[in-house]
Amino acid sequence: MTEKVVSGVRNVAIVGPYLSGKTTLLESLLFVTGAITRKGNVKEGTTVSDSSTEARDRQMSVEVSAATTDYHDVRFTFLDCPGSIEFIQETYNALKGAGAAVVVCEPEVSRVLTLAPLFKFLDDWEIPHLVFVNKMDRAKDSFMDVLHALKAVSTRPLVPHQYPILKGSDPVGFIDLVTEQAYHYHGGGEPDPIPLPEELKQEEHEARQEMLEELANFDDHLLEELLEEIEPSQDEIVADLKMELGADLIVPVFMGVADSDYGVRPLLDALIREAPEPITTGERRGITLHSGEPLAQVIKTYYTPQGGKMSLVRVWKGEITDNMSLNGVRIGGMYRMKGQQTETIQKAVEGDIVALSRMEGIQTGDTLTTGEGQLKSELPKAEQLPPVFALAIAPERRSDEVKISAALTKLLEEDPALAWEQNPDTHEIILWGQGEIHIKVTLDRLRRKYNLPMVTQVPHVPYKETIRKAAPRVHGRYKHQSGGHGQFGDVYLEIKPMPRGEGYSFNDKIVGGVVPKQYIPGVEMGVREYLDQGPLGFPVVDIAVTLTDGSYHSVDSSEQSFKQAARLAMQEGLAQCEPTLLEPIASVEICAPTDFTSNMMQLISGRRGQILGYEPLENWKSWDKVLAYLPQAEMQDLIVELRSLTMGVGFFRWKYDHLQEVPEKLTSRLLAASANGNGNSK
Repeated sequence: MTEKVVSGVRNVAIVGPYLSGKTTLLESLLFVTGAITRKGNVKEGTTVSDSSTEARDRQMSVEVSAATTDYHDVRFTFLDCPGSIEFIQETYNALKGAGAAVVVCEPEVSRVLTLAPLFKFLDDWEIPHLVFVNKMDRAKDSFMDVLHALKAVSTRPLVPHQYPILKGSDPVGFIDLVTEQAYHYHGGGEPDPIPLPEELKQEEHEARQEMLEELANFDDHLLEELLEEIEPSQDEIVADLKMELGADLIVPVFMGVADSDYGVRPLLDALIREAPEPITTGERRGITLHSGEPLAQVIKTYYTPQGGKMSLVRVWKGEITDNMSLNGVRIGGMYRMKGQQTETIQKAVEGDIVALSRMEGIQTGDTLTTGEGQLKSELPKAEQLPPVFALAIAPERRSDEVKISAALTKLLEEDPALAWEQNPDTHEIILWGQGEIHIKVTLDRLRRKYNLPMVTQVPHVPYKETIRKAAPRVHGRYKHQSGGHGQFGDVYLEIKPMPRGEGYSFNDKIVGGVVPKQYIPGVEMGVREYLDQGPLGFPVVDIAVTLTDGSYHSVDSSEQSFKQAARLAMQEGLAQCEPTLLEPIASVEICAPTDFTSNMMQLISGRRGQILGYEPLENWKSWDKVLAYLPQAEMQDLIVELRSLTMGVGFFRWKYDHLQEVPEKLTSRLLAASANGNGNSK
């Protein structure tokens, strides 16, 4: 197939909160540019992106979807990114390959806060971005009120690029603040130019002045013109917008109704005119574009039913051709994507985002070159988010146990925000993710892609037990006669508690050979085996055991008989030592906007947590971090409640810290639940 000649390349991520209309905007962009002849609908499951069964079942994006289209001789690749916070890792990985981002939001002041983590990521990585205020036909607040709310959660100044023209509360057009030309929306075509409405001249002038003053903060010449009341030229304003957007110094703001294609063409025109070109993005990332080997980075991995493994890559420099080897792996095919549709191509150049097939061993985030040997330097990857929600999983069919590891490995390649482990304490397979929906989507994929239906439960808490007092001399004797040689072992043990966190120790004080040396390892083995499940039914820790005395029979004694004697001594002795239950305690950092700090503290207190203090969250505007100790038993749905209390933006990090005695009232309930086969009751 002969490729259409284009004069420019833009790759743009479409990001924003859940329900802001990102997938609808992509559908409109593809329709306006002629890539599709009929727009799909999210509710009907007919959109180009969100084409997976898991996405359509939930009517929400659950993974990045790429779509390439041409418009005015520029090739656009759009990356439709999930809006749910549970799939934000997908968004972050994709943004690392984007030249610019369009942040889609609703015209509702109360929901603007949900953009805070996204703005933070964009600004930390200096990714140029614009805002598209969508659903203006359903606006709950004025455009200027929304603009001011956006400014409060962005570390970069927001610059209005347009001003709305309303008929009542319905958007009927806009004023371009660069040209001061007014337009009337025209369904199915370009907006019609109209005279600037008299009643909006003052408001338009104030909005334009705000735009110019923000631009002048980075342009001394423009500042001089404004001070001398000289009207800057349109070319100068556009040049400033292009320079300052490309350097992530400002955030232009557009508006429209994606469902009706309103505002979509002006947005496309601005992306062509003002969004940075690939060479600008590469230079900002420190990539020397015109020397050395080709350079690319994987931003997403797919396993498709038809094509197997597909790696979506951003080409940073040079030219990549079909059948070329990258990192020692030969490309099995090269494609442009439009949702699940693929178009075979022979080469990709700087700025292109394309899919490469059968790149075995290549992971999301990997840097790719044609060079042999180890890379001199890796392109930076998005931070790996820590898992915050878990379920224990097991196959419905016992025969499927051998398949789980391979299937989970592939799922983790597709979705690096997942993790799994075989818990050594509870012997469960634990699947970790970013939330309940995230885990459910993964379980759906296991069933649909790999025919591995799972049963799930809340993971068991790895309780331990210890002792409160010592038993200075406990006796264990094992004597068994069954014809021939008998079995005889006789030991005296001293059992003492150890400080928390010391674990376990075994010593002997045998003198005079009352227990021969060859049998002492059997004593220790018996002690260790008994400690696997103490009198309360859990592993015993923080205990010291010393073999102090004993006796043996020259014919009937053996290592095995002394092992049994030690078990009997431990069984009798630990019951005398006041066994008590221990629970794992996590060190937790919970982060949220300052307005929700009191909510975070109540959340911790309501879960038996110990608040250690709070402080401003470093490099986050008006956010706090609360430090606490929290029982692991109270953490299963912590992220669910935290997000509910913080409009979805709160997050936490945790790590195991120490073991602590379980309160007595709770202990009896836990032991009763354990006896009934349910170790998860609180």
